[in-house]
Amino acid sequence: MQAQGKDQKSAVGNVARLLAAAVAAGVLVAAIALPAVGGAGLTVNSTTEELHLLPEELKEPPLPEKTTLLDADGKQFAQFYYENRESVTLDQVADIMKTAIVSIEDFRFYEHGPIDIEGTFRAAVKNATGSGGIQGGSSITQQYVKQVLFNSAETEEEREAAIAPTFSRKLNELRYAMAIEEKYTKAEILERYLNISYFGASGYGIQAASKRFFGKPAAKLNLWEAATLAGAVQDPNGTDPNGGKAKQRLLLQRRNIVLDRMAELGKITPQEAAEAKAKKLGYKDISAPGGCETSPYPYFCVYVREEIRNNPEFGKTPAQREKRLQRGGLTIKTTLDPKTQKASEKALREYVKTSDKPVAAQAMVVPGTGAIKAMATSRKFGRDKKKNETSINFAADGLHGGGAGFQAGSTFKPFTLLTALDKGMKLNDGNSTGSVYYAPSYGAFRDCEGNRVGDPKHDVHNSSEGGGGFKTLTTGTLGSVNTFFLKLEEQVGLCDVVKMAKKLGIKRADGGKLREVQTFTLGVNEMDPVTVSAAYATIAARGTYCKPMAITEIRDRDGKITPYKPKCSQVLDEEVADAATHIMSGVFTKGTMTEVGGIGRPAAGKTGTTDGYTAAWFAGFTPDLASAVSLGDPRGAFKHDLVGVTIGGRYYSYVYGASISGRIWKSSMLGALKGVDPSSFTPVNTGRFGGCSGACAPPPVRKPGNVDGDGPPQDDGNIIIDDANGGVPNDGDPGELTVPIIP
Repeated sequence: MQAQGKDQKSAVGNVARLLAAAVAAGVLVAAIALPAVGGAGLTVNSTTEELHLLPEELKEPPLPEKTTLLDADGKQFAQFYYENRESVTLDQVADIMKTAIVSIEDFRFYEHGPIDIEGTFRAAVKNATGSGGIQGGSSITQQYVKQVLFNSAETEEEREAAIAPTFSRKLNELRYAMAIEEKYTKAEILERYLNISYFGASGYGIQAASKRFFGKPAAKLNLWEAATLAGAVQDPNGTDPNGGKAKQRLLLQRRNIVLDRMAELGKITPQEAAEAKAKKLGYKDISAPGGCETSPYPYFCVYVREEIRNNPEFGKTPAQREKRLQRGGLTIKTTLDPKTQKASEKALREYVKTSDKPVAAQAMVVPGTGAIKAMATSRKFGRDKKKNETSINFAADGLHGGGAGFQAGSTFKPFTLLTALDKGMKLNDGNSTGSVYYAPSYGAFRDCEGNRVGDPKHDVHNSSEGGGGFKTLTTGTLGSVNTFFLKLEEQVGLCDVVKMAKKLGIKRADGGKLREVQTFTLGVNEMDPVTVSAAYATIAARGTYCKPMAITEIRDRDGKITPYKPKCSQVLDEEVADAATHIMSGVFTKGTMTEVGGIGRPAAGKTGTTDGYTAAWFAGFTPDLASAVSLGDPRGAFKHDLVGVTIGGRYYSYVYGASISGRIWKSSMLGALKGVDPSSFTPVNTGRFGGCSGACAPPPVRKPGNVDGDGPPQDDGNIIIDDANGGVPNDGDPGELTVPIIP
């Protein structure tokens, strides 16, 4: 290597002497044109400037590489890039491509050092005398150096300096070239050159260009295709085939020049050149879409993109994270399950049209891991408002490309239920309330800072739940009775309910502080389906909360794999979760989803209809999968409520939680779990939660007849709780509930 370095220094010195001699001999009248990449030149107006030519180490930052997103099956569904590039090793490039590029750009590449003395001098003389047209004399090594400097530039000024026709820039380029030739073999230099070069049509590097131009990897290029790409390197913008027929003709001419040069050098026969020249250009214009707009799963793509941008795990600063995403050459494997995703999308299309003003959104999360298996929205992804498109990821929070969310309604009531069970209440404990609830005092509700937030003047009504009376934890939940839950929240403490919700990952979609008000249990906070799904998945996982996750591993450009494991913690007593599941399982047969029905396997859930019908939700779970569906109008839920609306081609006087969201949930869960063996919930510990502890029901109202059928009255161990609603329209209120007495 030292001998090679000496030869290189000698070569550079020879060039300098040759140029000086040329000046002295009067060959150059005004100046000497030293070649540069792309044919641009620089001039030397004096031969007295001292040349200090010693090898200088060149910083070679990693090339911008595209980032690829894979689903759980390993199939690509999106990509991001600053430059569409896929670096490959030299053995992944067809030999004919290597021959073509060397033939046209630097045919003595394997014979000379950092610069081609003969080529440089010949070009200098011809350029100066005007014979033979303008010629370039830069070696492939010099071209590589120049492109490294250009690609490394952070500002426009630095980019201009990298290609400026100045003597000092050219000398620096030579110094760097000397160091590169000492550092790498010729094969390694050629590999780097092919990967850094731009070929036009957004094809950076030989692999991306080969796919872009001809729809094949660089390893499979034939003669005329290789000649085309070799010809494009000299002026990739001037011969860009996307620039129209004129530029395509120029590219064809360049291809033929390359073929003639290869024949002249004896690399191919004249007949082979003639046959290749007879071929059409053959440009296929294979698209290389980047970003989420062209992904088949754009909303999931947005979630992953924003997770990378906002999570410090992926870089200390936003700029570092963005650079890593766009240029890092990452392969990101995600939790997206195509089968589950398609089931969600199909269910949304079944009940909500893309043209509807209200938007339905769904997220599906695995209990015990937090893996997001699906994420979908009823509208098409895009920015064309006339087509009713949206770029807002309504299934997610603001940090993941979502909006402000919709009030979650009665899907928040289970947090109060869990708090009551956690404090020792039993299934048949309850309270008596009327059809309207007033806080007994301002201090009846206190937030977690101790502030009195009760409002004795604010009246909370039951809607479809009818009048008041005694409700148990079971009947109050199945009937979704507002006044019961306000009284229950008063009993167990607002702050404890808030703390319970936070344990299950509840946070506002807009990132703001939770509204800790007396109507917290009625879901006055705006939420997103991912967050609610993860909270309900905690109940399904017997109290284990797992942070929602969309990324399972990242492989960097060097093949290093970083796995990302679930982040889970036990936040709730397992038996408390089991008791809540036991109660919520009745929603499909005795509660607000009775009209819709279950899914043929153990499941539990809760409808959510907001005050004033501004939004409608359903959240539910099996042991294997949890899901939440929201429905609301993004134009403003309070100005555009769900009363007297047509959605999915159907007219609704009022939209309840079960009307649309519940049906989407059922349909999507059936599709997602098809072929999956049913799992069972852990039975409730009746020794701990059976019966009542002190807040027991008054003596039951016995009705004549056999509650199990016709025949004489008999004690069958059941009681009838009179919860009739008087015929008020509702989303499946059970009316009179038959509730088993659990001793």
